[in-house]
Amino acid sequence: MHLQIRNSNRFQRLISLLLLLQIVAGGCARREVVVKFKTPPHSFSEGGEVIPSNLWWTEFDDEKLNHQVQASLGGNFTLDAALHRFQAARFVARREASDFFPDVNYFTGFDGLIQTDGPDTAEFIFGTDMSYQVDLWGEIESRVQAQQFRADATQEDYDAIALALSADVAATYFSLIQAHAEFALLQKQTLANSLALQNQEYRFSVGLIRSPDVLRQRQLVDSTREQEVVALSRIEVLEHRLAVLQGLPAQKVSYSVGESLPELPPLPVTGLPAELVKRRPDVRSAFFAVQAADRDLASAITRQYPRLNLTATVLSSTESAEFLFKEWIVSLSAQLIGPLIDGGERRAEVQRNNSVVRQRLDEYEQTVVNAFREVEDALVQERFLLQRIELLESQLESARTASEQLSKQYSVFDVDYLDLLSATQTEQRLQRENLAARLALILNRVQLYLALAGRISPHHLQPPEACPPESTGNG
Repeated sequence: MHLQIRNSNRFQRLISLLLLLQIVAGGCARREVVVKFKTPPHSFSEGGEVIPSNLWWTEFDDEKLNHQVQASLGGNFTLDAALHRFQAARFVARREASDFFPDVNYFTGFDGLIQTDGPDTAEFIFGTDMSYQVDLWGEIESRVQAQQFRADATQEDYDAIALALSADVAATYFSLIQAHAEFALLQKQTLANSLALQNQEYRFSVGLIRSPDVLRQRQLVDSTREQEVVALSRIEVLEHRLAVLQGLPAQKVSYSVGESLPELPPLPVTGLPAELVKRRPDVRSAFFAVQAADRDLASAITRQYPRLNLTATVLSSTESAEFLFKEWIVSLSAQLIGPLIDGGERRAEVQRNNSVVRQRLDEYEQTVVNAFREVEDALVQERFLLQRIELLESQLESARTASEQLSKQYSVFDVDYLDLLSATQTEQRLQRENLAARLALILNRVQLYLALAGRISPHHLQPPEACPPESTGNG
C-alpha cells in the first residue's frame, strides 16, 4: 500500500505553531461569574422543632391526601410536559457536546465513460473526509456548559412545577373537605330555621305574633337553603378541579373526603435563609440561568477570535475494482479564519450577552427575596389566623349563649322577635366564618410547606452535578 501525503512538512509546522498558541492564549479567554447574594443575618421570625419530610403533605397524616397527591404526580399532563421539556434540554446539551469530536463522512462513486471509437474507461472511488474545529479559546466548551446549565435549570423548573402541583392538590382537597363540612352545617341550620318557621306560623295562626315575623323567618330559611346550593356547586367544581389535576376528565368524578379538617401539624423548622437558597427549586433554577448566561457571554467573547479548522481526506481511486483499496491518497489542510470586518456584529453580541447576564442576576436576586418573603408571610399569617380563630370561637360561644337566652325569653314574650332573629343570624354566620377560618389556617400551612420545600423528584430524576447557589460557578 502506498501513501501520498501532500505538503506534510508545512502542515506539521502549522499544527505545532497553533497548538503552542492554544496553550499560551487559551486560558486568556476564560472568565467566571461569581453569584453572591447577601442573605439576611438573622433567622426567620419563627420556627418549630419538627423537620418536615421532602414529601411535605405526609405531615398531615392523611392517607387519602397522600393518595390524591401521588395520583396527581403520576397523571398530571402539565408535569409530564415539564419532564419532557427537561429531557429535550438535556439532549440539546448532548448535541452541543458533539462539536468536541470531528465530523467524519465516507463517499464512494463510479465514473464510467463509454466511447464509440475506443475502449471504455471507468474509475472507482472510495474515501473518507474529516472536518474538525479546534477549540482554541474554549468557545465550544462555553456553549456546551451553557446548555448543560440550561438543562439543570429546566430540571429545577420541573421540580418547582411538581411542588406547586402537590400544593394545589392539597389545597383543593382541604377545600373540598371544608365545602362538605359547610354543606352539612347549612343543612343543620336549615333544619333549625325550618322548625322555627313552623313555630312562627303556629303562633301567627293563633294570633300571638304579626305576619312580618313569619316572613322574616321564612326569608332566613330561604337564605340558608340558598347557601346550601352555593356549597353544593362549590363541591362539584372542586371535584372537577381535583380530577383535572390528576389528568382525569371532570365529567364523572366523585371523591369521598369526609367532613373533618385535620388538626394543624406542629410548626416545621424554618432554618436559616441561606439554607432556603440552597433548597428551593425556583432559586436554583434562577441560579443556573445566571450560569448559562455567563457561559453564553464567554462564548460570544471567544467568537471574536480566530478559529482553526482542520480537514483531512483519505481517497482511493483506480480504474480497476480489484486495486480499489491498495493505493490511498491522504490530503490534510488547516485554515485559520478570523474576523476582519463585521460591522460591529460580534461586539454587539458580546454587549447583548453582558446585559443578559446582569438581567439574570437581577432575576436571581429577586427570586431569593421573594422566597424569603413567602416564608415570612406564611409565618405571620399563621400567627394572626390562630388569634383570629381564638376570637371567633369566643364570639361564637357568646352568640350561642345569647341566642339560647333570647329564645327562652321570646317564648314567654319577654323580648321582641327581631332581637332573637339577629342573634340567630349572628350565631349561624359565626359558625360558617369559624369553619372558613380553619380552612384558611390549613391552606396557609400548605403555603409554608411549599415555601420551605426542596426537590421531591416524582420521576426519580438524578440531581444535577453543579455548584450550589451560593458558590462560584466557573468553566
